[in-house]
Formats: sequence, C-alpha cells, structure tokens
Amino acid sequence: METPVLRRLRDLTDFEVADDNPDVRGWTVRGADGQALGTVHELIVEPEALKVRYLDVELDSRFHINEHENHILLPIGVAAIDADDDNVFVPALNAESVLNYPPYIEIQITREYEEAMLRALGQEPAANNPRFYEQESFSDESFYSRRKAS
Repeated sequence: METPVLRRLRDLTDFEVADDNPDVRGWTVRGADGQALGTVHELIVEPEALKVRYLDVELDSRFHINEHENHILLPIGVAAIDADDDNVFVPALNAESVLNYPPYIEIQITREYEEAMLRALGQEPAANNPRFYEQESFSDESFYSRRKAS
C-alpha cells in the first residue's frame, strides 16, 4: 500500500482548520512537567483524509542543538489542547526527554522516521500496518476534545 501524502497546511491554499477546532499554530507546547518545550509552528496534514497528522513544533531556543535541528514532529494523538488557555500538552515528553527526540528537518517524512518518533514517545509502532494513521497516536479526537462545544 502506498504511503499517504503529507503536506504543510500553509501549502494547501484550499484547506483550513475545521470551524469547530481551534487553529493551534503559535500555541505553546508544554511537556509533562508543565515546562514550555516550544511553539506549534505548522500543522502537517493528510489532505486525502482531511486530517491533521502531526504538529510541527519549533523548540524553544534552550533546546536548539543546532540551527537545523530546532523542530520536532508530534503525532496529534499524543497531545491535547488546554481547555482554557492556548497550550498544547504532551504528557509523554518533558524538558529532558525532548533532547533525545528525533529532530524534524523539512524533508519527506519516512515511515522509519515516524516509527522512531513513536518509539521516542514510549509507543511501539504497528509495523507494516496498512492503516498506520488509524493508531491511537494519530487520533485527533483526544487532541481537540477539551475544546469541543458542549
């Protein structure tokens, strides 16, 4: 099965964040310890499925290993938005573990890179799964659930 095409939201002129979901670009990303890890820089979407798959996070300057390794990708299902403030929480990361997370350089996202990310988050990727993005790690339900209109 062919790997789905992933694109940056800003490159898709006819796409936007769904009306009932906040656009989290620019929001602070916080780890399990509550410390700011960085800011949501971009949303990586699978246009065919009309789903956000990753958050492109620009790390705070204190984490910059070098100028080319200052971004990470987070599967949307491992994060959750704050009910009140403009924060994104990632319980599986903290200020220490983010330093061992695979950096994201804006290149083609390979399955090997995706699996390395999941392992860095303490999850075992479902190898050779034709429905890779149906794993819990990629579910946007839990991500947006705190902000849904009741």
